[in-house]
Amino acid sequence: MALRLAVVQPRTFRGEEAERNVECAARYIAQAAEAGAQIVCFPEGYPGPSNPAHSYDGLVAVQDEAHQHGIYVVASRIEPAAREEGHHMVLHLIGPDGRVCGTYRRTTPVGPYVYRDIPDWQFTYVAGDALPVFPTPLGSVGLLVCSEVYAPELPRLLALKGAEVVLMPAGALLNELLATWRTMVWARAIENLMYTATCQNIFGVEEGVAMVAAPECVLAQRAAPGVLTADLDMDRIRWLRAQDEKIEMPKQYRVVPGTLRWHRHDLYRRNYPDW
Repeated sequence: MALRLAVVQPRTFRGEEAERNVECAARYIAQAAEAGAQIVCFPEGYPGPSNPAHSYDGLVAVQDEAHQHGIYVVASRIEPAAREEGHHMVLHLIGPDGRVCGTYRRTTPVGPYVYRDIPDWQFTYVAGDALPVFPTPLGSVGLLVCSEVYAPELPRLLALKGAEVVLMPAGALLNELLATWRTMVWARAIENLMYTATCQNIFGVEEGVAMVAAPECVLAQRAAPGVLTADLDMDRIRWLRAQDEKIEMPKQYRVVPGTLRWHRHDLYRRNYPDW
């Protein structure tokens, strides 16, 4: 079974123009749908709002577009925290019926500070405490945010809970981090036998990080703004997870299969009791 994924790397508006991202998001969804995408993923905080100073609602328009085109869309914004003062950074998985069918609140690092040295993060960030996996007819989807790609335990837990695709949209301004970021996105795919993907907002002064990775290769990359698509072979992922490594030549794979069964809860708890 094939799944066509699109990650969007938009030219993002900030400040007083931020609401313009909503109408742009609708156009990107239409473009991705025309290219045959079944899941579309936007960057962290897009179409927003990504700052409490902005009062517009970016989610409803995205829901309408998802419903109109009959596809899944991952959209991002901040939302007030329920149990304490501050805001969560949120990713919503919107279904083909236009309804929110999954929500992930960024868990890592623990707040309240994350990036308050930039204008878009002038709010008190509250970390979430759940790592949900969302089953869909296309495959099981997990969501992470931005630099959580550097916390390998997060995608591993999602993989152990059944995630086959983990989308990790980033914020912006990765710049000197691009090389390690791309390496980590692919590494998370390799070690967890899953598909991984990322993208970021483009403000006009940076190279984009949009990419889609499989365990055995990087499927697609894009530095420029726009829509990047790739076809994910879901049967291949399931086959790799079901196999064990064999000493044979030539090998039937370019990654060690079956590694999720190597997870040793007893060993980890014995050596790190807080695990």
